[in-house]
Parts: sequence; C-alpha cells; structure tokens
Amino acid sequence: MDTRAFRRSLNKSDNYYRNQGFGEKEQIAAQMGDEYQSDLVQTIRNQGYSYTQGDVTIKLAKDFGFCWGVERAIAMAYEARQHFPHQRIWITNEIIHNPGVNERLQEMNVQFIQVHDDNKDFSVVEPGDVVILPAFGASVDEMKLLSDNGCTIVDTTCPWVSKVWTTVEKHKKQAFTSIIHGKYKHEETVATKSFADTYLVVLNLDEAKYVAKYILNGGDRNEFLAKFANAYSEGFDPDRDLNAVGIANQTTMLKGETEQIGKLLERTMLKKYGPQTVNDHFSSFNTICDATQERQDAMFELVDMNMDLMVVIGGFNSSNTTHLQEIAIERGIPSYHIDSPQRLGPGNQIEHQPLHQTTTVSEDWLPKGKIVVGITSGASTPDRSVAEVIQRIFQLKVELHTPTAV
Repeated sequence: MDTRAFRRSLNKSDNYYRNQGFGEKEQIAAQMGDEYQSDLVQTIRNQGYSYTQGDVTIKLAKDFGFCWGVERAIAMAYEARQHFPHQRIWITNEIIHNPGVNERLQEMNVQFIQVHDDNKDFSVVEPGDVVILPAFGASVDEMKLLSDNGCTIVDTTCPWVSKVWTTVEKHKKQAFTSIIHGKYKHEETVATKSFADTYLVVLNLDEAKYVAKYILNGGDRNEFLAKFANAYSEGFDPDRDLNAVGIANQTTMLKGETEQIGKLLERTMLKKYGPQTVNDHFSSFNTICDATQERQDAMFELVDMNMDLMVVIGGFNSSNTTHLQEIAIERGIPSYHIDSPQRLGPGNQIEHQPLHQTTTVSEDWLPKGKIVVGITSGASTPDRSVAEVIQRIFQLKVELHTPTAV
C-alpha cells in the first residue's frame, strides 16, 4: 500500500479529525486542570523542586509527568466526548499508559476495543461510531478498516510519532530497510512498522551489535532469523536486506542508546562500503522525542543528588517510565516503579514492579529517620498522581513513628 497517499487521502476526509479541534478547548483545559493538576506539585516546583515535611525531603526531577503530546491526546478525547454526546465512542487502545486517565474516560462512556489472542476485536464497531486513535498511533490496516467502515476518526497520534512514520516512509522510497530501535510488541512500534516496507526491530545496543557484525562478516542466516523472530517484515532476508539501512525509533526509548545504535550502524556501513558511497547504504534522521529526552536528562541530574531511594510513577506498560527506572537502577539507588498512589501501604509496604519483572510487594521500604526521596514520573502521569504519592509517603512516615494502640 502507498501509505503516504493513504494518509493524504485520510487527511482530506470529512470524517477525520486530527489538527482541528471541536471548539471547546478552553472549557476542556479547565476541566483537565481540575482533574489532573496539583497545587502541592506547583509549590514544590516553585521551591526549587525540593520540599521537606517532617523526616522526609522530596527531590523532584525538573522535568516529569504529562508531556505536550499526552495533554493534547487527552484533551482531544475529552472534546470528542462533548462534541459527539449521543454517539458511541471507542478507543483502539489505551489513550495513554496511565490507569487513572483510562478509567476516567471509561466513566465518560468511552469504550475500549478488546484484545483477544493478540488481535483487536473491531467487530463491535459500527458505521457512524466515533473511534479515537491513541497517542501511540494505530497501524495503517486499522485506520483503513475504520475509514472503510464509515467511522468518524479522531486521531490523537503524537506528532513525534507521526514524524517517525514519515522517516520510515522515506526509507521505503529509497529501498532502505528500516532498523527500528524499539519493542516489537509495543503499540507505537506496531504502528510504525506498518508504514515501512522492509524493517527489523532491535531492542537494544547488544542486538544492534549483532546486526552490525552480521553486516560486516555475514553469519548463520537461520540463527539470525530465529534471534529476531517476530521482529522483522515478512520475507526478510538478512543477506539481502541489510545492504542499505535507515534508523528510526520508538520515541520513548533511551535517547543515548538510540544515538549509539545509529552511530554504530553508520560506522559499520563506512567500514564496509567506504565514505564515497556510504550515503547509498545508510540514512539517519533525528526522531528522538523532545519530551522523552528532557525527562531522561532531568533523571540523570536527579540521580546525581544524594538520596536514599527513588520512586518512579507511571504505567507498568509505559516504556518511557521503564527507562527512567533503568537510570536509577544503573546508579545503584533503591528504586520503586509504581503506577498509582494506591500501591503504597498498608503499613510500610509497597507494591511495585522491579525492572523486567512482575509486580511484587516489598516490606519496610521506607527507612527509619530522616530520608531523602527522589521522585519522577513518566510522560503519561498527571501531577495529581505525583502529589498523592508524596502525601502518602509523608503519611506513612508519620504512621511509622506513631505507637500502635494496645
């Protein structure tokens, strides 16, 4: 399919909404402020991102929480609900990776497409229904299905994600294979690879090094295909399709690692083909999201401070939140990834998700005496959730010093 032509056609449709609003922006902004902002968090910002109460000093990252793309997606979903008060509204996935926000939309009678055996069940969607595409985007096949079905589409895809789509379309035009730094099952990467022709998804620098070695020296083709099973395009052949490659990424991956992968593959192509023809074999565009980069930079600054532990707040399936957690772990700071304030307690317990593991409960996680707690949150976490976590930590520390009644 000519995905660029399809996107242009969709943009001209009367049933497609992306950049134009519905005329309720001011009212929606006030509603979102009431539901998601926090006076406490603003106070901490105003005090140099540090706040002490009792035995607890909170150190906030200087960039955290809702990014512009997330706020835009939620606002568009809220506006759609107001603009289409009597129509059924669906979302093809979570609007963002935040359980509280998604629950709020369900309260507003916005329904979510269910997934069965890794496939979304679009049979429930009828012509004339309104369907919201989430901030991560949707695959070309999903968009075409909805358009052909006569649905009204409200597209909240983050512009940074759309920028990556444009990049892989350029790769396709040049007959380059798109090397996508990301998680092949992640909704954003699923959408991105649908705009590519030939692609390979690499999870990290180690996988990229394996690819670079194969480009230079060849190797066991079957081993390669088994190693990257489910992460390449149909009919992919490493002996044929790695002669010319372009770099793209899932926008929520670690900025530094994406840059390392790009430089590694550029050096690889220089070594194999020489400087005179390297541009015929390698292409790179900057597709790293500003908000992701800013939150990671702020986290690197935060972990350089002297603190006892770190709390990272965001959906357990949030890639950008997971990478913030990685930064703390690499510095050896005791770190807890939670998705909501309800994970704190009862008592001195915390239910959290260790890196690349399932949720677990840790006892006595708050040390005795004076403590410094670093806090950050992913791009899908509202300030109100951050404030509730901070207040809960203050409360738990007071309870630890309160004698139990006999």
